[in-house]
Amino acid sequence: MAVIRRRRSFGRLLKGLIFLIVSAIVLAVFVYVPIFTLQEIKLIGSKYLTAEDIMKVGNIYMGEQLFRLETDEVQSRLAKDLRIEEVTVRRNLPHTLEIKIKERLPLATVQCDYGYLDLDHSGMIIDSYKNLKVMQIPIITGAAVHDKYIGDQIDDALIRKILEFLEMFSEETLNNLSEVAIIEENYIVLYSATDHPVQIRIGKLERLDEKVHLTEDFLKDLVANPKNIEYVDFNYRSPFIKFAE
Repeated sequence: MAVIRRRRSFGRLLKGLIFLIVSAIVLAVFVYVPIFTLQEIKLIGSKYLTAEDIMKVGNIYMGEQLFRLETDEVQSRLAKDLRIEEVTVRRNLPHTLEIKIKERLPLATVQCDYGYLDLDHSGMIIDSYKNLKVMQIPIITGAAVHDKYIGDQIDDALIRKILEFLEMFSEETLNNLSEVAIIEENYIVLYSATDHPVQIRIGKLERLDEKVHLTEDFLKDLVANPKNIEYVDFNYRSPFIKFAE
């Protein structure tokens, strides 16, 4: 009986040893075989950031072993970049790293002490510059931001309300707006980005869904069929159009 038990123990030991050897070989194949080296970055959801940007920020290099890449570490490095709001990273065998991102996109520009700031939908400052750039986003006038820098959040309640309003517009509509003017605390005027800018009087930031719908329809028609209009007023329940004389 003792001999039988020793044989069984030896058999189990041998099977365990074989399993470890096979596992080590399989692991070595996955880690060291050239087919599993990084050859492609598949970037999903990007509009402004390029694969080269992602590689630089994520400290990623073509040709490195795919299974030596710590996806959690790459994701952590990318998440620290202010241009990226959300990111997920995963391997896609045999040679691809798939990176899905949600960018922080500039929604509006506002003046500051030293120039201009670009804000995203949450009020975060994602860029700053001394001279005003030509961009397809509106500038907020009638307000200025003080002692704020890249990475800071805007705490001005009215500016944040304006950002909330602008976020409701389609990208096409935002491209057709040049300015959001704060005339008074409770009176907002938009300006079209057409050859002859038209005032779009919004008034108080209330009934936002309705005013967004009216503004988008008006701008689509204005771009498709230019008219000599001085202003349109959506401040009241019944919109009013004033034609230029």
